[in-house]
Amino acid sequence: MTSLVELRILEGPNLYFPRAAVKLTLDVSTITEASDEAVLRFARRIGLRTTRPGAAGSGFRARFAVRAVERLVRAIAGEAGTRRLAVRVRPTSDPDVLVVAFPWRNRGRARALGEAVAHALDALPTPDVEAAVSAAAEEVARAATGERPTTITPAIPVVAVTGTNGKTTTSRMIAHIARTSGLVVGWSNTDGIYRDGVLVEGGDYSGPSGASRALGLEGVQLAVTETARGGILLKGIGITRNDVSVVTNVTADHLGQQGIDTVDQLAEVKSVVPRITRKDGWAVLNGDDPRVLAMRAVISAQPWIFSRDPDSPAVREALGHGGRATTVIDGWITVLVPGADPDPLVELVDVPMTLAGLSRFNIENALAAASAALAIGLSRADVVAGLTSFRPDAEHNPGRMNFFSLPGEVSVVMDLAHNEAGLEALLEIMAGVRRPGARLLLGLGAVGDRTDELIDALGEIGAKGSDVVAIGHKAHYLRGRTMAEIDELLRAGAARVGVTDIDTYDTEVGCLAALVDRAQPGDVVGLMCHAERQQAYDWIAAHRGTPDSPEVLSAKVRAAG
Repeated sequence: MTSLVELRILEGPNLYFPRAAVKLTLDVSTITEASDEAVLRFARRIGLRTTRPGAAGSGFRARFAVRAVERLVRAIAGEAGTRRLAVRVRPTSDPDVLVVAFPWRNRGRARALGEAVAHALDALPTPDVEAAVSAAAEEVARAATGERPTTITPAIPVVAVTGTNGKTTTSRMIAHIARTSGLVVGWSNTDGIYRDGVLVEGGDYSGPSGASRALGLEGVQLAVTETARGGILLKGIGITRNDVSVVTNVTADHLGQQGIDTVDQLAEVKSVVPRITRKDGWAVLNGDDPRVLAMRAVISAQPWIFSRDPDSPAVREALGHGGRATTVIDGWITVLVPGADPDPLVELVDVPMTLAGLSRFNIENALAAASAALAIGLSRADVVAGLTSFRPDAEHNPGRMNFFSLPGEVSVVMDLAHNEAGLEALLEIMAGVRRPGARLLLGLGAVGDRTDELIDALGEIGAKGSDVVAIGHKAHYLRGRTMAEIDELLRAGAARVGVTDIDTYDTEVGCLAALVDRAQPGDVVGLMCHAERQQAYDWIAAHRGTPDSPEVLSAKVRAAG
């Protein structure tokens, strides 16, 4: 077969349907380049009696291909005995490639239908195309039914968290609040599967297998699942629904992969999570992110908006339609309900994750976590207790805005900072604890599966926002690139803002050690740490570094003015 680029079985809710589906990526050049005679013969065979397909290679022919492929799938399915079948067809950045999706109940028949569609397309340029469509239908009719979808219908409450930045921190906070209330929590994220705070299995479980594993743990009373874009696109979501969903934000990340080339397309992928929230549940949406706020149009659940601005139009609109909101009023995290006085939960300065109110992103994460915890039914007192006891350290939130003090009055901040928004947040925090006259020293790095443009942008942002910059490579995450390629892109971005004096180290820990060695009293060292988190913790401990308590961090913020 030449027309079939990829056939992918999606086990659960996905970008195309709220249930298991087959996704075909098809090369339709047999349609777009076929002669007028061949394409009209094909159109008649699949039931398009009156059509104007346009000239080969034209935009009109490309539009015709979308319509023709949809009709072809329905025609083969119908002749094989499936009279009603939903079909979605989407163009891609390549005019000769289309994505086709349809739901499935029997894996064998579904796979056979996908392959049969490709067989029929392969035969389009030949006079045998009419017989090929009939033969394709016969193939499907003879196919064994096969397995049913493995999607799980949850028997316990589920909070599902997605977004570009903050989803790991937010899901950790929600799980912590629930555990504070006494619930046994199953939790899946990019670090692994946890039961009641104990790691059961390490690895990236932000896909469908993570959700099913978290739900299946013994004695679990609440599941908190982190849902990444890759899992949605490659396998679908592992559960049929959730009770509360959270969307933290949508910014540029992983673009150019799996057919997602723009931030708007990425937002559509993320919207799958709130789309499957129960009608009587809550969709917790970032009211300060227009793309997230726009997801109100596709949800059935009730909206719960979080925003740092209590006068935000998003907050007013949500309350006006019976929804709820969580915001900041006079420095307090506050819940707003229609027809009631504001309910101040806790002061920002008493929430360690806000870094004494310094971190704009972690304020948003705290607002989201408080909203989700209340929405799932946890008590006000438990939410306050959870927010005030969750700390930005290696125990509660490893790898995310972890602060340390080293001898010589040097501060170290470690964070994943894997994209532009994450790096900007790291630099914002570093600047917030820098004493007057002190410097920011940044350990810059990137993983290999980012676009050239994004890696270049990281170099520019990092160089512009720091006084000293060095590159610390992530050998485990080169993902098809070389260190030299990543180095060149980061340096190109830095050079645009006049920074060319950059040292390079093969490891993140090597970069950290070099920057700390150059640091002077009051300086702040920031490390974009992804590959060597534990090794970096060990290095800091070996050099008499200590994690900052909320009190120490508050003192640093005050000293910075």
